[in-house]
Amino acid sequence: MRTALVTGGGRGLGAATAERLRADGIRVLTLDRAGDVDVVVDITDEEAFAKAASEIGHIDILINSAGIVGPGLPLVDTTPDDWRTVFDVNVLGVVATMRAFVPGMVEAGWGRVVNFASMAGKDGNPNLSIYSASKAAVIALTKSSGKELATTGVLVNAIAPAVIATPMNDTTAPEVLAHITSLIPMKRVGRAEEVAELVAWLSSDGVSFSTGAVYDISGGRATY
Repeated sequence: MRTALVTGGGRGLGAATAERLRADGIRVLTLDRAGDVDVVVDITDEEAFAKAASEIGHIDILINSAGIVGPGLPLVDTTPDDWRTVFDVNVLGVVATMRAFVPGMVEAGWGRVVNFASMAGKDGNPNLSIYSASKAAVIALTKSSGKELATTGVLVNAIAPAVIATPMNDTTAPEVLAHITSLIPMKRVGRAEEVAELVAWLSSDGVSFSTGAVYDISGGRATY
């Protein structure tokens, strides 16, 4: 039986992904900084995370779903601390989990990594410069690491959702949500279970000739 670790697994896309992977018979461990999850740890706490990773041991599938939106402000109104806070979770959190678990996948000769990016990382959403930049970084590190690991049996891909109905968006300013929803040709937000279905495929043997790729799930918003 394969084992998956889902960061940000306590709610939203992470929780939906965990449920979907379990339906495929995969042993799933959920990780979050709070909530009803298997591993409670803050991935920005290097020492605590290193201890948790050691206790978790080998995993076959890594789903990097943990993320925060950060402040919805014009660029000139943001602070360095705002940037550090978001990048610590959205970027360095992905780096930390990959550094911890990818070596074991390489040794085993099989692994799947799915990083959660965003359409914001491609298009750049107004008044969300920090979030947009952090997700662009996730896309770039996915492309880079996918190339590095291309011959190891470990595939690294990313998904780029448009706005999805999740608790993370409950604190997003209504005008911002309205703007990004208006960009979707299907004229609706996505559902968590729709995203989980794509993640399940990217976590399986079904994907075999794709790595360092970014899969849009955007209701037609994606233009490149």
